[in-house]
Amino acid sequence: MENRKALLVIDMQKGSFTSRTPRFDRIGVVKRINELSLLFRELEHPVVYIQHDGTGTGEFEKNDPDWENLDDLNVEPTDVRIDKYANDVFYKSELHSKLKELNVNELFITGCATDFCVESTIQSALTKDYNITVVEDGHTTGERPHLKAEQVIKHYNWVWQNMIPTKGKIDVQKTEQIKNHLSTAY
Repeated sequence: MENRKALLVIDMQKGSFTSRTPRFDRIGVVKRINELSLLFRELEHPVVYIQHDGTGTGEFEKNDPDWENLDDLNVEPTDVRIDKYANDVFYKSELHSKLKELNVNELFITGCATDFCVESTIQSALTKDYNITVVEDGHTTGERPHLKAEQVIKHYNWVWQNMIPTKGKIDVQKTEQIKNHLSTAY
């Protein structure tokens, strides 16, 4: 069986997108994630929705409204659903074993928040030798005390573009580049 790609969608949950926690370009990020998830399904690559499970903490309690994915995110019954328990999606979750089971070695990473769960997951995936493509315009965050959200996103895109990978590779590409590449590769 050939190696496969998977689209990871991290923490695009209602509790991460409240009036108290506005996110940069929320509508655009959701639109681009939906476009990529549709293409990944058409190409028979897994789409993996990751949701923070804060059961027992009072936040992101499983099956509570803030735990649910955003209403405008197109999640299909055939998509893989993974609970996460820390910023790093791989920490004590089923993600790594599920990706191995699906023979996935290349991750396309999207989600929220750029500087927390997206960053931690990318760092962890690198140590597990995955090939990584960060969707440059497919992740978001909020304003920080010393930086605007757009600056945080630009900064991390730069960091990821300049990282030295382990065995795999890391790349940062816009949604349109990824769509064009995947569409012509098949």
